[in-house]
Amino acid sequence: MLCHKHESEICVLKNENKRLRKNNRQLRQENKLLKLENKALKNENQNLRNQLTSLKHRKDSSNSSMPPSSDMTKIKRTNSLRKASGKKPGGQVGHKGSTLRIQENPDLTENHFPLACEHCGNSLSDSAANFSGRRQVVDLPEIRQIVTEHRIYSKQCSCGHCTKSAYPDSVKSPVSYGANIQSLVAYMGARQYLPVERMHEFFNEILQVNLSEGGICYLMDKMSKKAEAEHLRIKTAVMQSKVIGADETGANINGENHWYWTFQNPEYTFIGVHKNRGYNAIMDLFGNNFENATLVTDCWPSYFKTNAKNHQMCTAHLQRELIGLSQKYPLQTWTLKFNDMLLRATQLAKQNIQASKNKIHEIHLEFENLLNFKLNPQWTELIAFFKRMIRYQAYLFNFLSDPSIPPDNNASERAIRNVKVKQKVSGFFKSFKGAENYAAIRSCIDTALKQGINPWIKLCEIAAL
Repeated sequence: MLCHKHESEICVLKNENKRLRKNNRQLRQENKLLKLENKALKNENQNLRNQLTSLKHRKDSSNSSMPPSSDMTKIKRTNSLRKASGKKPGGQVGHKGSTLRIQENPDLTENHFPLACEHCGNSLSDSAANFSGRRQVVDLPEIRQIVTEHRIYSKQCSCGHCTKSAYPDSVKSPVSYGANIQSLVAYMGARQYLPVERMHEFFNEILQVNLSEGGICYLMDKMSKKAEAEHLRIKTAVMQSKVIGADETGANINGENHWYWTFQNPEYTFIGVHKNRGYNAIMDLFGNNFENATLVTDCWPSYFKTNAKNHQMCTAHLQRELIGLSQKYPLQTWTLKFNDMLLRATQLAKQNIQASKNKIHEIHLEFENLLNFKLNPQWTELIAFFKRMIRYQAYLFNFLSDPSIPPDNNASERAIRNVKVKQKVSGFFKSFKGAENYAAIRSCIDTALKQGINPWIKLCEIAAL
């Protein structure tokens, strides 16, 4: 049997062991919490590093395909980076200026004769007048509406039959707005981007035409219906092209995002609006009508799903993206080499292609070498760009083999930019129908501009239908 002393020591050791076990459990729990906290801090640190990298190499319109409207306000530098051209300020030698000129056949003439001698005061009313000079003032006549009343009559023939005359085809209601007002509503809304409220103010206060906001929307809808045939003709003409440029941009329609699409060539611009940006939108707006055409676009995947005969990627989009990647990954030179290759290829396209076949072959070999390059897998965005070039490599230099294919999609960007300007001025479209009206009328306007036709004259022709 254990003595009392040993029993007390064992009891103390048991208590100590129990206390140590409890402390051990607490330490384990604290260690577990510290590991979780450490992991959370590491994730937070990595997120902050990514945000810092993103802030240092922020994407904007100069180094990516983002529109200029998305650029953040930049702090202006005190010193301009532009170099002096050495030219004097103002108009340069050979520049043809324009100024007000005397018109040989003025609409009105006002003669001003002296009434009395400024020396002695005698009357000069019976004295002969000699012409001494002229000045002209260019102004607008008084702006007011003109109301034309159309009256019809009936006449009875000797045979007893009574014949009544008919109203002109354009006069279909007791009171209506004429073709000039219809054209001006379409012109101010689609060409000059005025919102309905400001158009209402312009017509009522300047033109003295009592036209409500609802009436403006009605006339826009009426002009859109009259433009349907022209809109379809433009679409058909674009479909028959061998080279078609396409682009799309977002649009706010009553608080919801929709998409404007354009399909264009050097003579025609077709614009349509759809609720989404996918392949189905292309099919709904334009159909699968690219089997005889080369489609010039950016790298939006929906375009490559079409049955186009060929494709051409926009080199301008790629160059902006390469600039951004060079800024984000400054330790590599692959993007600089790729960008330099694109610059030389676009410059070569402006020269005589047939006389530069060897240079074209050199560019293709350089492109193949760049696609065989080994990149650091940590450069994730650059790797994504690299894989995209491999996937679409057949669509990069088609402009070198066919001079009718442009190397960039700038024409399509210009064709769709008016939608952004419209939204900046007007805010947004209130209805899908209003957005469709704008697309139809704007297609007619831009096509007229490409063909050297005054858009106002074109709208007047449409309004007279």
